[in-house]
Amino acid sequence: MNFKKTTEQDSNYDHLEKMSISELLQSINNEDKTVPLAVEKALPQIENLVEQISNKLKSGGRLFYIGAGTSGRLGVLDASECPPTYGVSHELVVGIMAGGDIAIRKSVEHAEDSTTQGWKDLEAHNVSNKDVVVGIAASGTTPYVISALKACNSHNIITGCITCNKNSPLSNVSKYPIEVVVGPEFVTGSSRMKAGTAQKLVLNMITTTTMIQRGHVKGNKMVDMQLSNDKLVNRAIRMVMNELNIEEEDAKPLLDKYGSVRLAVKNYHSGNQ
Repeated sequence: MNFKKTTEQDSNYDHLEKMSISELLQSINNEDKTVPLAVEKALPQIENLVEQISNKLKSGGRLFYIGAGTSGRLGVLDASECPPTYGVSHELVVGIMAGGDIAIRKSVEHAEDSTTQGWKDLEAHNVSNKDVVVGIAASGTTPYVISALKACNSHNIITGCITCNKNSPLSNVSKYPIEVVVGPEFVTGSSRMKAGTAQKLVLNMITTTTMIQRGHVKGNKMVDMQLSNDKLVNRAIRMVMNELNIEEEDAKPLLDKYGSVRLAVKNYHSGNQ
């Protein structure tokens, strides 16, 4: 296997401590501009995995993200945004992180080095072959993630991954790998930078596309979003007003009664104002 960690290669820049603030910002920005192009090259891989996820979720399955460090946090973030954005259950997309929830804020030493805990953490959620498990690791070498996917494979569970190195051990155990090669980081080895940005872009693509496929978007609107704050309530009122061509004083009671844009519109059309 020809495996070389581009995420660990020396930065294309040196003597960073001698740069001005302007030079630092411009250089970081120049590097960041390359990330969407790297993601574009991985679109066929992303499509293959999203198709599997979409099919499983439509059949009653779930999506699991599993990772460590920055990668794990990004998975937890993406999973946690799905219920408020699309009105789905917190159990539909689940983010699991090495070291547990405490590791979201504080690093847990050696949590990512375990070769058994990843599968135990998935088992705690009763993972099955109805589900899809996506490992996230910029390096592609995190034992916690690799061992979890190996166990999933042995239980006939569809596996995917998001990594930023070609031909990594993680890619090789994933049935549907996504490899977004962003090259050396501005600060050597700091994979929370370009690699983290790439992973976030891919995660956005995965859940957004999947939720649209599940019917949680109408036109371009989040018709199933949770009305959990004033901003979202006001957005929902405008959506109902525009969809039904009614005034605010008529739209707001509909939302108050039915609790979502979708149900408000549906019941209005059914004559259940």
